[in-house]
Amino acid sequence: MNVLRWREQTRERLNELLPEAVVVLPIGATEQHGPHLATGTDALMAETAAERAVERAAEAAPRPLVLAPTIPVGASDHHLPFGGTLSLRPETLLAVLVDLARSVADCGGRRLVIVNGHGGNRGICSAAAAAASVRSPITVAYADYWDAAVGADLGGTPLPGHAGGFETSLVLAVAPDWVKERAGRSVVPEIPAVTGLEIHRQASWHEQDGFTDEPSEASGEKGQAWLDHLVAVLADRLVDLAKTL
Repeated sequence: MNVLRWREQTRERLNELLPEAVVVLPIGATEQHGPHLATGTDALMAETAAERAVERAAEAAPRPLVLAPTIPVGASDHHLPFGGTLSLRPETLLAVLVDLARSVADCGGRRLVIVNGHGGNRGICSAAAAAASVRSPITVAYADYWDAAVGADLGGTPLPGHAGGFETSLVLAVAPDWVKERAGRSVVPEIPAVTGLEIHRQASWHEQDGFTDEPSEASGEKGQAWLDHLVAVLADRLVDLAKTL
């Protein structure tokens, strides 16, 4: 089955589809990804993961899956000092997501899945899913696409990192022209960590020069294998969701 893209449907077709459909909304970011990776990486990978998972899940899902247009900008204020970044304030992004969920509900949709591609969006996506579900007659689920890569043979590559081995490999598999020359790093600075606590610290980004781990070890072959794995897992989750709701 071809992917049912929201933007390609008429209002009549969407009015027919949405009451029984699961709407899948990818969201990424437009932000600096070090000196070697394109700023659109997060939006590209959220859209790619969502689109391929919807395509794979469509045959097995008991209800239609509708792919909404990707939101290309997220909450990226922590990357603004490096340049090359477009960002919404967290409260603005929260309002955008809640408004979009309301719009889906007002159009008759009753099931929405947010597929996120940017670490800075995580708490906001979770809060938006909770808020939208009590303000509108809609069930909202949320997932970070990279969580579906758990269980793949990552060979020690941090998941997801930022513009490191994982993301760079995925982009090499999908859009290799978006990846520039990658010099090896003599030292990869460690981020302060305490078990059981989530720490936010702007200084860490500057200490790492805005990207994590080792992108020089990335490859398109690794990226394709990891992408195939996470798409399969995400597709299975979409099917399970369509059967459950």
